[in-house]
Amino acid sequence: MNHLEVPAAYPCAFCDYLSGARPFTVLHREELAAVLVTREQRGPSHLLVITTRHAPTVLDINDMESDAVMRLVRKVAHAIDQVEKRPGISIWQNNGVDAHQAIPHFHIHVAGTIDGGGTEWDSVHELSIEETEAIAERLRPELQV
Repeated sequence: MNHLEVPAAYPCAFCDYLSGARPFTVLHREELAAVLVTREQRGPSHLLVITTRHAPTVLDINDMESDAVMRLVRKVAHAIDQVEKRPGISIWQNNGVDAHQAIPHFHIHVAGTIDGGGTEWDSVHELSIEETEAIAERLRPELQV
């Protein structure tokens, strides 16, 4: 048992996205990990690499999931680099309410940097599924999984 307080957000949005219960763009899916195109783009091609099994935080994933997730993080970072041609790629991950985790399902953010550096931390416009599908189509040829 870990001591992190996770957000109370059930049913889990990511589990719903993976099951198809709620529409969302799934760029890629494997047995242990998947890649989602978030509707809140905080940088060019902002993606989420998640475990397919519900695990609230990094303290709840196993070694095989960790390996699968990190392999996909590297692959999507490469795809973002090739497609977006940004001078930087931001990668971040939050665990627990105090770390500003919003959805209680382990995930890593990967995004190209915005002009001026970093990523957008203010409010961002929520994209439509059609818009996130277009991002997925741009990245898919470069994903090379």
